[in-house]
Amino acid sequence: MAEAPRETEPQPARDRQAGARGRAGRFGLAGALLAVLVFIGGFAWFANQVRLMKTPADLPDADAIVVLTGGHFRLNAAVDLLKAGKGERLLISGVNPVARAGDLRRATGAEEALFSCCIDIDRLALDTVGNAAESAKWIRAHAYKTIIVVTNNYHMPRSLLEMRRLLAKTALLPYPVVANNAEDGVLLTKPDALRVLFTEYVKYLGALARGAWPRGDGADPKSDLARR
Repeated sequence: MAEAPRETEPQPARDRQAGARGRAGRFGLAGALLAVLVFIGGFAWFANQVRLMKTPADLPDADAIVVLTGGHFRLNAAVDLLKAGKGERLLISGVNPVARAGDLRRATGAEEALFSCCIDIDRLALDTVGNAAESAKWIRAHAYKTIIVVTNNYHMPRSLLEMRRLLAKTALLPYPVVANNAEDGVLLTKPDALRVLFTEYVKYLGALARGAWPRGDGADPKSDLARR
């Protein structure tokens, strides 16, 4: 018995399918290239914003000061602001749990009386999100309205982003600490500095993405800082 001939799809239909697949591939490639260009352009914008950051010479007084740990430059700058009367109290957020208050005092050169009366230590925060949450508890507990935020220049955009989510009614005054000379593109010519900057940019994008989902306000009545 002769085998029945197989039905084949008409040539025009096959051509249309091939054309559709080709267009989809081209659109996909164009979309990927556009995403890469946007990513690179965003990094260039971010790097330029960091480069333009300057430590303010005439910072207005605030209710208090918050410094996010990560280097002695930040701590020294924050303590100097406290000594200058720029805020009535200082929170050092993200201190290593094994670090002692005496070690911090000696590292910053602060007098024991100043450290005892006016400096609080947060040992719970493990990252920038935690810094923002613990700082928000402390700020609400003291009913502060204006806060000077001290951290490195490259870390400032993400720090302000995380803190403003929890402190929409609090005025945050950035005090970027410039540990490296970023003018004239010097920062971008150093591989280590460029790597830090790129990593921070990726984290900043992650923080922006998290903002698409609602978060809690970080309030915790049991917080040790909230009771101080």
